[in-house]
Amino acid sequence: MEAKLYLVPTPIGNLEDMTFRAIRVLKEVDLILAEDTRTSGKLLKHFEISTHMHSHHMHNEHKTVANIVQRIKNGEAIALISDAGTPAISDPGFLLTRACLENDIDIECLPGATAFVPALVNSGLPNDKFVFEGFLPVKKGRQTRLTFLAEETRTMIFYESPHKLVKTLTNFVEYFGEDRPISVSRELTKLYEETVRGSVTEVLAHFTKKDPKGEFVVVVAGKSNK
Repeated sequence: MEAKLYLVPTPIGNLEDMTFRAIRVLKEVDLILAEDTRTSGKLLKHFEISTHMHSHHMHNEHKTVANIVQRIKNGEAIALISDAGTPAISDPGFLLTRACLENDIDIECLPGATAFVPALVNSGLPNDKFVFEGFLPVKKGRQTRLTFLAEETRTMIFYESPHKLVKTLTNFVEYFGEDRPISVSRELTKLYEETVRGSVTEVLAHFTKKDPKGEFVVVVAGKSNK
């Protein structure tokens, strides 16, 4: 197999979303870099992939990038996967990708699962133009970012954890207004997948009564020019 970096998306929940190509690449590369080898180990076992794994996550990627680059230069084919979805989308991957490009190493990114795409498409909000914000700053810079985004006219997409969802929706009422259209999807592709649509106030009321569980993608309409 050609020596290069392969960025391989993995399912965000439903294992049927794994592509034939992704399985083949993971079987054929010399090494798989995984965000959490325990989580990825279950996936690889399911698809009978026996390729050796190394840990590559946000806490060690600065230290391991140079070694990985050298290994590819020496002729190894290496794949990068995250716990779920596409590498580098709110997950490790950017630093390694940049380092490979700086060293004239080829990169092949496979298409595949990414949580924000189905959340955006099924939101019913305009998706011809949008901005992906990922996770908002937890403390420093949060108010500044929200103040800036209050003027954004494109549809906005956020990732959020269950224990911060109500706080974030409360912030949206304050900065975007209580009537701003919003769509919140949780546990996409999984057994308890759910999408709640309405105004920010309505969706906040829903998740104030119903304890948020799972992983969330929040899609917010941009500011109206009317």
